[in-house]
Parts: sequence; C-alpha cells; structure tokens
Amino acid sequence: MDQIQHKFIEVNGLKLHVAEIGENESKAVLFCHGFPEIWYSWRHQMVAVAKAGYRAIAPDYRGYGLSDPPSVPQEATYSDFISDLYSLLDVLGISKVFLIAKDFGARVAYLFVLLHPERVAGVVTLGIPFLPPVLPPLKEGLPEGFYMARWEEPGRAEADFGRLDPKTVVRNIYILFSRPDVPVAEKNQEIMDLVDSSTPLPSWFTEEDLANYGALYEKSGFQTALKVPYRSLQEVFDVPEVKVDAPALLIMGEKDYCIKFPSMGGYIRSDQAKMFVPRLETVFIPEGSHFVQEQFPGQVNELILNFLKTHS
Repeated sequence: MDQIQHKFIEVNGLKLHVAEIGENESKAVLFCHGFPEIWYSWRHQMVAVAKAGYRAIAPDYRGYGLSDPPSVPQEATYSDFISDLYSLLDVLGISKVFLIAKDFGARVAYLFVLLHPERVAGVVTLGIPFLPPVLPPLKEGLPEGFYMARWEEPGRAEADFGRLDPKTVVRNIYILFSRPDVPVAEKNQEIMDLVDSSTPLPSWFTEEDLANYGALYEKSGFQTALKVPYRSLQEVFDVPEVKVDAPALLIMGEKDYCIKFPSMGGYIRSDQAKMFVPRLETVFIPEGSHFVQEQFPGQVNELILNFLKTHS
C-alpha cells in the first residue's frame, strides 16, 4: 500500500484525486470503483497489476473521496464521469487502457467503451454485467422497500444516512451488501435499520479498512454518490452502436445479491450479454459476495492478470 502514489489532476475544471502505481505507459489499467467503494477498494488489484508490469490508475470520481465535488452535486451525471475519465487519460498521455470496473462502475466502463472504443484494449467487470444504455426497470418485481428504490427518492437516503456518521454508513452497507440477499426494508423501516450495531464486519474487511473508507466519505459526503448512480439510471446516451468489440471478462461471486435481482441471474448465467459483447467470458467464484475483489483478492487478481496477459 505504501508504494501507491497519490496526486491531484485537474480535468474539466475539477481536481480529481488519483491513486497510481507502476510506470509502464504502454500497458495501463484504469480502475473504476462502485459504491460505497472508492479508489481504496482496488488496493489489492493495483499492487498485483503493477508487479506484473502494468501502470495502475484508480481515480475517485468527482464528488467521491478526495476529488472535488461538482458545483451542483444534484446535477452530476454518468456522462460527467465518462468525460472525466477520457480527459484524465489525455492528461496522463495514455492512448489506450484496460478498464476494470466494479458495481455501477461497470456501467461507467461499458458506456466509455461504447462511446470511445478506440481508447479501450479490454474490459473486466465485477458484480455487474454489461447492461444496455437504456436500462430495463431494475425495480420491477421488487417491493417498495428495495434499497435502490429508497435511495432513488430525493431526501430519503440523506435523512437515513444523516442519523449516522459516514464511517457507520459505510460499515452498514458493507455488512448488508456482502450478504446473499437483496437489501429490502419494511414499510416503516429505513435501510440503515437493517443492520444491528452489534453485527461484526465481514471477516475479510478490517477496522483499518473501514477507517480508510470512513475518512474518505467524511470528506466527500454522499450527495454525489446518491445522484450517480441511483438517481441517474435513466440518463440518455447518444450511443452509435450497442456492440462492444473489445475482449471482456465478467467476474461474479456466486453469493452476490445482484444475481437475485429479477431476470439478472438468468441474464448472467445464460450469457445473454454476448449479444452485445461477443468476446465476453464469465467466471464465478463459489463463495464470492458483491465485494469479491476485497474478499478473495488472490483469486480475482489471478483472473485479471490472465486476462491482461492474454489480451495485451
């Protein structure tokens, strides 16, 4: 961890915090985090790919972690995040990268590939498969207390999270989202109430890890994080063709709660995404949760390194 360097790079009028390790500009890997993750969620993968001879770059999105917030967080968009990544590569002098993305970062990565295919050598996603730019109704078939429905509602998550300090919010989400079941609250219950304060952290997630996340969200808060992804899912994109020619890998934990979304499990297991991503390979990690890259870093690193070696 100590060898990872940190810098601030100005793109699109904002300073993004960027963690980086490795110096090979011709073999670069750009990591796209999810929520409640941050650059730190890629700590194990960054060191591994750097040792293998790649340059590892992990930014905090605008409004996340140590990066500057947008002037109006409630107006942040996926398009902003994609534009920031494109500009970041230009500033760093990198013409082509491998994208490795987790959770909603998978949507950021795949939209980037669709919009800028010439900049991408390959894409690896964890926890979320390729989904078309026009999303199917993810809430369909799930009750009113489904966490995404609650967090999509302006003000509700802010009130729920606001009762707690940022570290506790992250703690609760890590506990909830590492379980195999979709987080759903009762009618008069909030999502944060689903976790008892005595519940221990997952065995692979330390108090030091939690402290790092807590400090980062203490700085950024959750305003931008609630807008993107949860309140931007129906954003419209001008995509010329919904086809990804680059090689792709999906890494899924068998116990990832996302598999239980209506139609998601069947979509993933039947390789329907190959209609859009013909060169897609899917690998399941038997005991893996939604945080598989932190839970089983050795297995995930091996899969990523094999992919990079094969397609470099």
